[in-house]
Amino acid sequence: MSWANPSGFHAWTGGRRAIRLASPTAGSIAALSHWTSTGTAPNYTRPSPSTGRGGDWTYLPYGPYASEEEFLEWAHSASRSNDPLFFAIVDLASGKAAGIASYLRITPARGSIEVGHIHYSPLLQGKTAGTEAMYLMMKHAFEPGYRRYEWKCDSLNSRSRAAALRLGFTFKGIFRQATVYKGRNRDTAWYSVIDREWPALERAFRCWLHPDNFDEFGRQRRRLEEVRRSLVGAERRDEEKGER
Repeated sequence: MSWANPSGFHAWTGGRRAIRLASPTAGSIAALSHWTSTGTAPNYTRPSPSTGRGGDWTYLPYGPYASEEEFLEWAHSASRSNDPLFFAIVDLASGKAAGIASYLRITPARGSIEVGHIHYSPLLQGKTAGTEAMYLMMKHAFEPGYRRYEWKCDSLNSRSRAAALRLGFTFKGIFRQATVYKGRNRDTAWYSVIDREWPALERAFRCWLHPDNFDEFGRQRRRLEEVRRSLVGAERRDEEKGER
């Protein structure tokens, strides 16, 4: 292997900065819309009052909020940010903005981008729409040319860590004493997906989200992890057949 041209190296031309969406990027049951402090934010607070379920804000550097006015003050500030770049997650069945997510540490020169600041109301928690929203976020990052998609969370946040693995991220390690927030230490767990993994992950997302994967009550027939494993197994069998 030559250091001047290492094996497997491909020319990197750089990614493009994530685009502010002029209109929602919609899936079948969820959509992403640029976060604003009016319109989407009030709808977001109604299904998940800012004064309730305070534990949902435990691992975010802000919140919970004592009133809707206090929440809207934060929302106004967030709507003016380019990094993090916030999106409202719209539940298409209700038409309500039912969650928040953002891109952050957006680095086109290195082709890396992170997803974070995720907060779901009960309309999205444990729901198919919540998974589709994460699929749309990942898709919207890789399509412009980013090559590394990151997920970071407090190492104590077991729900976030489980979600990262379910969505297909690979665990990369723990950054000990990475930061301090809300008066406590945070060891940060790092996860990532890279561009060559994205095509297989996208196939798995699309297969899992297909209506045939859900019964008449909306219950999944196969878990996302099972779909992903079955597709990888099928591809390997096809490769083996081609080598014979």
